This record gives sequence, C-alpha cells and structure tokens, in this order.
Amino acid sequence: MHTALADGLTIAKRNMIKIKRVPDLIVFTTLSPIMFVLLFAYVFGSAIEVPGMSYREFLIAGIFTQTVIFGATWTGLGMVEDVQKGIIDRFRSLPMAPSAVLLGRTSTDVLINIVSLVVMSLTGLVIGWRIHSSVGEAVLGYLLLLLFAYALSWVMAVVGLWIRTPEVFNNASFIVIFPLSFVANTFVETTNLPGPLKVIAEWNPVSALTQAVRELFGNTNPAMAVPDAWPLQNPVIASLAWTAVLLVIFVPFAIRRYKKAVSR
Repeated sequence: MHTALADGLTIAKRNMIKIKRVPDLIVFTTLSPIMFVLLFAYVFGSAIEVPGMSYREFLIAGIFTQTVIFGATWTGLGMVEDVQKGIIDRFRSLPMAPSAVLLGRTSTDVLINIVSLVVMSLTGLVIGWRIHSSVGEAVLGYLLLLLFAYALSWVMAVVGLWIRTPEVFNNASFIVIFPLSFVANTFVETTNLPGPLKVIAEWNPVSALTQAVRELFGNTNPAMAVPDAWPLQNPVIASLAWTAVLLVIFVPFAIRRYKKAVSR
C-alpha cells in the first residue's frame, strides 16, 4: 500500500509537470468555470425565478457540481492518450504497483478541481453569492464536491482505458455527463420538470450532491418544498453513499482494465 501511494505521488508529480509545460490547459480550465458562472448568472438569472431567494445563490452549487464532474474527465482523457502513445506499456514494465498510475491520474484531477473551485468561489462572490452557514459546513461542502468528483474520476479511468482515441473519449464523456448534469436540480428545481424527467432528476446522484452542497453552504430557502425522494431528503448521506458505491465498483475494475490495456 505504501509503495502504491509513493508511486502514485510520483505519477501525480509527472502529470503536474506536464500541465506546467502546457499552460494552455490550466488557462482554459480556469476560464471555463468563470464563463459558466457569468453566463448562467446574467443570462438565465434574469429569466428564472426561485421563490424566496436569489437565483444566483441557488445557481452556484449547481455550477460547482457541474464543473467538478467535467473536471473528472481529465483522468479518462489522460489514460486514452497514455495508452495510445505506448506510455502505459512503459509504466507496466517498471517495478511499480498497478494502481499507481491510476492513483496519480485521479489525484491530479483533484488538484485541477481545487483550482476550479477557488476560481468559481471568487467569481461567485463578485456576482453576489454568499455562504450563510458555518465554516465547518462550508468546508464539508467543498470536500463533498471533491470526494464525489474523485470517485467519478475512476469511472472515467475505466472509460478511458476502453476508448481508442481522445476524440472519441471527448464525445462519449460529453454525451454521458451533459444530460447527467442537466437532468437534475443543478439549474432549476426538480418540481418544475415533467413527470418522467422529474423522477430521474430526483434520483440522479448529481441532484443529491447539488442539494447537499446548497444545504451546507446555507443557500436554501426554508419555505421551499423539498421533494419526497429519499436522496433529496438526505442529500449528504446519499452523496456519500453514491461516492462509496462508485469507488467500490470502479477502483478494482479500473485496475483490472489497466493490466489488460494495450497500445493502439
């Protein structure tokens, strides 16, 4: 275990050096959350009303959730590129734990998401968003976002080890993540959705995470009715449960797939 963590740290350092040498990556990673916050706050904010509270405060938790979910795709994209270039074959020839490359990749996603959350938080403060809860609850909200995104990174690692090219991975991840983040309570209340979509949104893990972050940041209206669905009644527990399920299933799956991956 100690060897796997040490090797994973080395891989994470390698990935961060790569980002340093390609500054365009961090630039666009930083600009993207700013664009989303401003776009939804000023374009959709004037058209969408949330009873009893500012739409901008309702919005921010959804933007945070969407951004860290998209941030989790960097692991899959990196795995596709490394397999395609034969780097994975070189890693497997070295005396390192099979999980080290995956640990390093997923840890890099966490660092990228931390940068994104800092940028989004500062942008949110500029447009009027505020945290109305305690420091401890706010920290827990941020940690919950990072933990869920980390679990999703392992899902993306499995996808990245199956897909043949970065272009196909980008399209595949977008097709999955885009509806997952929009058929939810990220930008509108689930009560406003039509029947079947409402049920899907209420049981969508993204909705549970968004609701948990809203509650932990104090960005909810006590007068607003909470749906009867269990995940939205207990969003923190539901988010932790989804995170645990993803890790239990996809960590061993990703490691097995990594051992079988071949250069293309």
